Amino acid sequence: MSKLKINIILFGIGNIGSTLINQIIESQEFFLESKNVDFHFPIITNSTVAFFEKEGVGYSWETNFRQLAVPFKVEDIVEFAQENEFENLIAVDATASDELVKHYNTLIQNGFNIVAVNKKANTLPIDLYKELRANLKKYDKEFLYETSVDTGIPVLQTLRDLYYSGEKITKIRGVFSDNLSYVFNRFSSEDVSFSSVLKDASLLGLMKSTFKEDLSGNDTARKLLILAREIGKDFELSDIKVKPFITEQHLEKNGILNKEEVDKSFKIAKITQAENHVLRFVGEFDVEKGTLEVKLISEPTDSPIGQLKGSDTIFEIFTKSYANVPIVIQSAPACKQAISRGIITDILKIAERIRNKEAIWS
Repeated sequence: MSKLKINIILFGIGNIGSTLINQIIESQEFFLESKNVDFHFPIITNSTVAFFEKEGVGYSWETNFRQLAVPFKVEDIVEFAQENEFENLIAVDATASDELVKHYNTLIQNGFNIVAVNKKANTLPIDLYKELRANLKKYDKEFLYETSVDTGIPVLQTLRDLYYSGEKITKIRGVFSDNLSYVFNRFSSEDVSFSSVLKDASLLGLMKSTFKEDLSGNDTARKLLILAREIGKDFELSDIKVKPFITEQHLEKNGILNKEEVDKSFKIAKITQAENHVLRFVGEFDVEKGTLEVKLISEPTDSPIGQLKGSDTIFEIFTKSYANVPIVIQSAPACKQAISRGIITDILKIAERIRNKEAIWS
């Protein structure tokens, strides 16, 4: 079996992107021995500048990036790849950028497969979502995004396997936000005020970059939409009924949290729920009813969702075959190392598909 060279174009060298580079460089020998795959990073970028290195970046990539990166457009990346006749291209989107998603079709049309942490492409209006799929089919390219809903635990793969086996999926629900899992797990199990838990979460940096997205329920809604579309449902983000747990009544006129009002409201919610129940913020798609909701619920403590600890996330998939017993996929808190390994898993899947295509045509 001949060595397969994979050229990875990395968009985003923040926590996740930089971890990805380092993990692949450090494990390069392992990938060669176990998969006979040789990974290269000929282009790495942040939001404004890119570092171009034909032979691929090495251990000194951070220094080189600081010294040699230049302003770029996606067209520059396509041109560089074409000039150097790069084959087996995989664009990795380790950003949360709306702008980069607009260029996915251009990348696909110019020979790039895509792996994304970014949720935006899969929550576009349905016509754009389908246009992207049509281009993937037309140009025979792959698009994988397991880490867009969790750390890389195979939630989407499990869902696809069930769906394409002909299984009837009746409901999908769960706690999709590790940040909000922490908040409600602590509030439910300790004698603390809700505002103090939110403050602790903020101090721990859990909501540093996604505070508003989490509190509004938008992050959970986006993940729910991705899950629904994976089983062939043409829903829009606007079809999801989002009931944020922080509402206007919890805010001052200037938008600042009213601690007294928040603590009063959640104390009432906590003490008035049924015995042996806990509060959880969930996404739920009732397939049979055709309803998608993001909401605060009271859940029995002996259920999988009720037993969550720390910042764990959980996905429940109900099917006709398993009746009322869900398939449960539970994950530890997201961290850059785990997410990066999830990206590598998607990259390796695409590498294997490229190898299989080469075998067919050789």
